[in-house]
Amino acid sequence: MVGSPVLFIAIPLLAAFLIPLLGMIWKESVRIVPGLVLAYLLVLSVSLLQHVLAFGPIIEIIAGWKPPIGINLVFSPFSGFLVTLMLFLGLLVWAYSYRFKRNVEYEPALKYFLMLMMLITGSVGMTLTGDIFNMFVFIEITSISAYGLTSYYKERNSAEASFKYILLGSLASTFLLLAIMIIYSQLGTLNMADIATKMHLMKPGYKVASLIFFITALGIEAEIFPLNGWAPDAYAEAPGPVGAAFAGIVVKAAVYAVIRVIYTLFDLPGAYQFLIVIGIITMVIAETAAIRQEKLKRMLAYSSIGQMGLVLIAFGFGTKEGIYAALFIMFNHAIIKSLLFFSGSYLAYNSTEKNIADVSGMAKHLPLTSLLFALGAFAIIGLPPFAGFWSKLAVLTAAADSSLWLIIALVLAVSVVELVYYLRVVNRVYFFKKEEDMEPQKPTVNAMIVMLILGAIILLVGFYPDSVTGLLHKASSDLMDKSQYIQHVLSAR
Repeated sequence: MVGSPVLFIAIPLLAAFLIPLLGMIWKESVRIVPGLVLAYLLVLSVSLLQHVLAFGPIIEIIAGWKPPIGINLVFSPFSGFLVTLMLFLGLLVWAYSYRFKRNVEYEPALKYFLMLMMLITGSVGMTLTGDIFNMFVFIEITSISAYGLTSYYKERNSAEASFKYILLGSLASTFLLLAIMIIYSQLGTLNMADIATKMHLMKPGYKVASLIFFITALGIEAEIFPLNGWAPDAYAEAPGPVGAAFAGIVVKAAVYAVIRVIYTLFDLPGAYQFLIVIGIITMVIAETAAIRQEKLKRMLAYSSIGQMGLVLIAFGFGTKEGIYAALFIMFNHAIIKSLLFFSGSYLAYNSTEKNIADVSGMAKHLPLTSLLFALGAFAIIGLPPFAGFWSKLAVLTAAADSSLWLIIALVLAVSVVELVYYLRVVNRVYFFKKEEDMEPQKPTVNAMIVMLILGAIILLVGFYPDSVTGLLHKASSDLMDKSQYIQHVLSAR
């Protein structure tokens, strides 16, 4: 094994401090250094993931204080899979963003790439941390970076979108601190493994209250209804690649936190059923809203929210098959939705409103970009032989194993709704005439390479799903084994 999980936090923070100083010497370094840092962290993550799959979780003890007193990081098959996915997407977002629109100048580039790197660092920290207070710290790092990226374009309605995000984010911080306060006052510990061993000592009323505060706080970042009011505006007003970062990185970290809290910390009966209920509500409302949207990025935002509802439903099954299906959806959603945001950004590049009508006839001018958008659309719907088909099938199979026939009917009905609004866009791209004479902006070479990589992954997983299913099965087994998590953390030396 080479490296340590603490490097995922230490290196980006050090780089964030040094980048402005390096920029005074060589301005291009503000763009290059984040990419080098993310590339190194991705290689490190892949190396550590291979290690934990062979030898078991890595428990990093900070400053020599052993759990449950000290801070620890947990790199396991479950957390390691998500960290690797986040860093991979983070690197692609960086590559796509290189000289994208406004960040071609030094000052905007410095702000953009610093906030992007801190957004990824905070999300990775949320996934790795072994105690609930540091989860709060990393959520704050992620949220502050997200607020800044949302308001990046000054000429749009980004200030209003950022204000909504800040308002809900402030409530999330308050509720999360209340949940932490209740647990610490009752159990005298912040370590998640130690909390899990002592949770039976808490009175039911305190358990329910703290869980409600947790779900409310984390549900804002996880886009759970009715806490997701910030998401459509933030996705619509933020730069296109930031939408991919929100959907593929930030939301995944928040969902991880929700699931880790429910599966590991609490032993409340009915918690899984609660996940199913809020997942159904989130999915149905979001998909219904998506079909009514006239703006492309808002449609993609509501589609993303609906997918997260499906993820919560699958986790709510409480079975290994359900967790496997949920992780498969999270993987596919991160890849496919990123491709949709990336390609959609160039299809509507010259439009400030990003209306669906603005992509009319783009297939004649941007054939490869249009093809990649269509590939992403067909994949997210779940059409074979693309990657999204296998994750939808996994959800239906897991639901059938648990005799949840209503869930099967709802998933199929929602898939029809998705088919309608995505085909509406694809139809405009290929069979409508372009309305304006403005010359479309062709993707940069780096942006095209990023989109081709994502398209290749969609086809690879579609034709050869076993390329990821083995890892997903091991990650789902890791989450299910609560006693093993506790033992590894509390016996760490």
